[in-house]
Amino acid sequence: MATSIDIRVPDIGEYDSVEVIEVLVETGDSVSTEQSLITLESDKASMEIPSTHDGSVTELLVKVGDKISTGDVIARLSAEAQTATTATEAPATSTTAPIATASSESDAQSHKVVVPEIGDFEAIEVIEVLVSAGDTVELDQSLITLESDKASMEIPSTAAGTVTSIAVSVGDKLSHGDLVAEITGSGVSTTTASAPAAKAESETTPAPVAEQDPIPPAANKPQPKSSPTQKIADESYRRAHASPAVRKFARELGVDLMLVNGSGRKNRILKDDVQQFVKTTMSSAASNYGGAGGTGAGIPSIPEVDFTKFGEVERVEMSRINVLTSENLHRAWLNLPMVTHHDDADITELEEFRQSIKKEAADQGIRVTGLVFHIKALTAALKQFPRFNSSLSSDGQSLFYKKYFNIGIAVDTPNGLVVPVLKDTDKKSIYQLSEEMTDLSNRAREKKLKPSEMQGASMTISSLGGIGGNGFTPIVNPPEVAILGITRAKMQPVWDGSEFKPRLMCPLDLTYDHRVIDGADGARFMTHYCKVISDIRKIMLY
Repeated sequence: MATSIDIRVPDIGEYDSVEVIEVLVETGDSVSTEQSLITLESDKASMEIPSTHDGSVTELLVKVGDKISTGDVIARLSAEAQTATTATEAPATSTTAPIATASSESDAQSHKVVVPEIGDFEAIEVIEVLVSAGDTVELDQSLITLESDKASMEIPSTAAGTVTSIAVSVGDKLSHGDLVAEITGSGVSTTTASAPAAKAESETTPAPVAEQDPIPPAANKPQPKSSPTQKIADESYRRAHASPAVRKFARELGVDLMLVNGSGRKNRILKDDVQQFVKTTMSSAASNYGGAGGTGAGIPSIPEVDFTKFGEVERVEMSRINVLTSENLHRAWLNLPMVTHHDDADITELEEFRQSIKKEAADQGIRVTGLVFHIKALTAALKQFPRFNSSLSSDGQSLFYKKYFNIGIAVDTPNGLVVPVLKDTDKKSIYQLSEEMTDLSNRAREKKLKPSEMQGASMTISSLGGIGGNGFTPIVNPPEVAILGITRAKMQPVWDGSEFKPRLMCPLDLTYDHRVIDGADGARFMTHYCKVISDIRKIMLY
């Protein structure tokens, strides 16, 4: 005779309102005992809920996206009832005998723990054996840990008692039904004695308890799984002494568990150990970040070297300016994706004009250098390309366009590199800028600059024209998005279409933050700048 059976969510521990992510059967399907019906997934674990009976699905009470908890009905099956033993077939003495026997033999009963239903997984590796022969275990206590390339799970005990033997070791490959351990004790089968009694109570009630015995252990203990897209490549990581939940937590943080010291029982790695490792690593990185000998972003430090074994040495401490400059440049190098564009500008006419006003300027006590013309040309270029006169927000989501034009000038001093800033360069003449630049440079060398005089630049110029070189790659000074490098100009033969003529060519190097400025804009900016600096009259147009 067919009977209707409710399939409920078994005990899933402390989990509540777990989401259904997959329904594996449909109404009308025939299912067998232990066949998976649905898949649940919480933020920590995934598990499949199996059928406890053979039968046909008459009704599905859940769908993908539903939240369910222990005891909720997920489906109804139509199954053939098992006829219990009748009074004529089994007299009263027969019905009481099994109960008495179960009670008297339970103390010495041996129970085999096998691998429960684990879906499509086959030959999963044992990465951890959590108990030994002779240990006392409780019902649902984890015995071993299995891990495939897609999931980790702990196999719990289906009985309480003493472990008499362990049938597996680390490295073994197990599948559904394989023997894990044998357990002997008074708490061995929680339903052994009740199963015969249930048979005697009713002729029409099926005996689901005896059939369910192997099933709950697989569902009682949530089986933590890592993301299906994550895969363990490092064999040593797989051997780390940690639970699946801790492994998943470590993967999410990108932590190599082989570097973490466990504080749990038998040096087991706990979640707190992973958190402490992250804190320590971050603190170490922060203390080293940007330092002259330190590193950032997890880059290994350069090892300490004892130079005295090679000969005589003298240790001289770097000046504070040197240290701060080193930190700032290192920070910029680590955070900014920088590109440098190189070009040459014809400054023949510019130099002729500068020479023509040299005496006039000297009469006023002013020294006019070629650098001051570059300041004016750069100001003109910033007006045409406002993106170069901007700064990126700290979250990288917006730009601050500046309406002012302030140019920083890198000055070489005996104590290190400093960058005073010339303010409002669009409003000042060549003579005014020359006087101001001389004053700032002198006070920079005398360490008399105020902090406010080294802040607020739109863009910086780093000039090596008085020293030499054919080019270099200057580093952007954040929060600016570009820097202009200038090296010594040289007379070179330049083809004008009919003949070579001697022209004074100045190498220029534009480095920019590629997050803000792309290559095409960088090239356009430099082309425009070369036109302006080649014909100083064009400065009047901007």
